[in-house]
Amino acid sequence: MAIDAREHYRKIRITLLVILVLNWGVALAKIIYGLLTRCESMTADGFHSLSDGASNIVGLIGIHFACQPIDKDHPYGHKKYETFFSLGIGVLLFILAFNLARGSIMRLNNPDLARVDITSFIIMLATMTVNFLVMNYERKKGRLLQSDILISDAMHTRGDIFTSFSVLISLILIKAGFSIVDHIVTIIISLFIAHAGYEIIKQGQAVLCDTAAFLDDHKIKDIVLKISGVRACHKIRSRGRIDDIYIDLHVQVDPDMHIDNAHRISYRIEEAIKSAIPGITDVVVHMEPKED
Repeated sequence: MAIDAREHYRKIRITLLVILVLNWGVALAKIIYGLLTRCESMTADGFHSLSDGASNIVGLIGIHFACQPIDKDHPYGHKKYETFFSLGIGVLLFILAFNLARGSIMRLNNPDLARVDITSFIIMLATMTVNFLVMNYERKKGRLLQSDILISDAMHTRGDIFTSFSVLISLILIKAGFSIVDHIVTIIISLFIAHAGYEIIKQGQAVLCDTAAFLDDHKIKDIVLKISGVRACHKIRSRGRIDDIYIDLHVQVDPDMHIDNAHRISYRIEEAIKSAIPGITDVVVHMEPKED
């Protein structure tokens, strides 16, 4: 693997390790104090934060496979492993949403009562602040490094913030004697979490099923037609991740053009497209004679 690719995945791995430590610190704070105060919603939210740590571990495993070098059996590399493991995070979100909704529905007729004090609010506000900072940091790093794992995991952390907010509301309502509202709010939030899981899976399956990459075919055609010797361009196809796009297209040239000239044009087309559009890994040009 090239040095820059190794450095790319090293940065993603470091980011995931930092987030893992922060997620587990947040989780332990909520679980321990939730058990001490018999606050089941806070304890459950702590286990939810542990699921963030689980998704970080899934991400680290995905990065391990994604950074493997090209070999005989994988001539296109292993980058899709990262997308594949991001689907695991989406599944975790669905499981989390289901468990939250099921638990809240079961407790609607028998709301939990817990001891709520000022420390409960301090812990929830502090952990929500940490989660908010973690989400922004991970999302920014994900966009900078163009990492499916980091972006999808940031969406998972956003779900954690929503859940923590419902727990904060629960603490207020328990004090006011209306704890049943907490379960209703949690059910609504579980739908938001499920939607985040749906978005992750939708994006991941699009890559794994070779859905056309989000590219402007007219832009590619304009780039190709500016190359001297090209008379026409058609049948443009694309696939892959945002940082690993493969393109193939048909280019028509004069029928009497020598093969050497056609090869040079093909090379210039590949370089022009890669220079103009970031994330292009490979361009395959099929040369055809242009008949009048």
